[in-house]
Amino acid sequence: MLTREQASEIFHRLQKHSTADEVEAYFYGGRSALTRFANNVIHQNVADENYGVSVRTTFGGRTARASTNKLDEESLKRVMLASESLAKVQHPDPDLLSVPTPEDGNAASLLLGLQPSRYFAETAAITAEQRAAEVARMVAIANRHKLTTAGTCSNSETIEGVFNSRGLSDWHTQTYAEASVTMMAGDSSGWQKVNSPNAREVDAAVLAETAARKARDSATPIELAPGKYTVILEPAAVLDIVGFMFWDFGGQALLDERSFLNNRIGTQLFGKDVNVWDDVSHPLQSGAPFDGEGMRRQRVPLIENGVVNRVVYARGTAAKMRKSEQAGKAGIIAETGHGFLLPNEMGEMPSNIVFASPENPQTVEEIIASTERAVLVTRLWYIREVDPYEKILTGMTRDGTFLVEGGKIKYGVRNFRFNESLIHMLSHVEAMSVPVRASGEESFDMVVPAMRVSEFNFTEVTTF
Repeated sequence: MLTREQASEIFHRLQKHSTADEVEAYFYGGRSALTRFANNVIHQNVADENYGVSVRTTFGGRTARASTNKLDEESLKRVMLASESLAKVQHPDPDLLSVPTPEDGNAASLLLGLQPSRYFAETAAITAEQRAAEVARMVAIANRHKLTTAGTCSNSETIEGVFNSRGLSDWHTQTYAEASVTMMAGDSSGWQKVNSPNAREVDAAVLAETAARKARDSATPIELAPGKYTVILEPAAVLDIVGFMFWDFGGQALLDERSFLNNRIGTQLFGKDVNVWDDVSHPLQSGAPFDGEGMRRQRVPLIENGVVNRVVYARGTAAKMRKSEQAGKAGIIAETGHGFLLPNEMGEMPSNIVFASPENPQTVEEIIASTERAVLVTRLWYIREVDPYEKILTGMTRDGTFLVEGGKIKYGVRNFRFNESLIHMLSHVEAMSVPVRASGEESFDMVVPAMRVSEFNFTEVTTF
């Protein structure tokens, strides 16, 4: 693994080749390995180790970036020359700030709790043989249930680091273990996925048993007419649909007037039980505690009792918003450490989403037991945005869709296509579970609950 000391030495070498006013370097990379299986056998095993550095230089308000994954002296010279050559031909940006100092970068530290460890040596040390053994456990469950299975089992250790010419430096190392499994029968399927920095939190056998049960219980699905239904969305389904709104929770999106929050900050937008914040230090979250400039990420309450009062800000966006005519409609304006690498057009977004637990949380089983009639949804997929301001999304259910009647799962049902507004959906939440770390395929990992939502709009039945 590339160490902080090695990266610091590389940065000092980079500086020797620079004539720029300011230099910033972002280091990234790591080791990753993946075992893939299908038709109940392993068919691929790959491993990779790669590191890179992305160099940003500035000359009098002009800035540009160049990257390389070669860290020898000649390659460092070339990447610095490329960055400087690009920067010199840019138009000056009157809003460009100097790179932050160590004091700027750590200004939020007192507001943060201690971040839990995100590096586990046991996770980093997982071998191909150990991954194969986990796959064997999942395949054995598939064989026992006479199902066909496919999926992945992977582990990784990664680094991120930021250094600049004003003395700021920060470093983050992390591990991941992940398992994903799909169980398939003749006319039904089940799916589960989980990841964690700690491999002990990933139980492949539990995933496989759950996916197998869903495939078995949804066999010979009945067809329900499209329409508005009460739905019970498992955490993966909640994650994949709500993830589409958080790109709008950034100051630059407000400034560009491309956010569904424009003219809605401070209004009752969602149900009063909906409370969401962004918190990199939450024990179920993951990721670096600093942003693309090295600014420490703050814990930011985004939605309080259904009202959006705050969004996240990079340094430069906060400065622009304070001077903007929209400042009075933007809520609290303060840099929060959520910026991407500069230069960029997107600005910032929250990436460590945590939903608050409701006052009276229920388990998914308890939500089902207290529901007279609903459609239970394991996951959603192929989600696309239809109306960006009303946040209407379309997509389909998949891999375990059921009819609940009288507090019990009765039948598997044919999958639906939906057209649903996130504003409408989060205004019709009737019950929630305790939030958990969830993984999906359409969005980034979050800490989210299962939800029972009324009047969810299914527009048609799919052909499978």
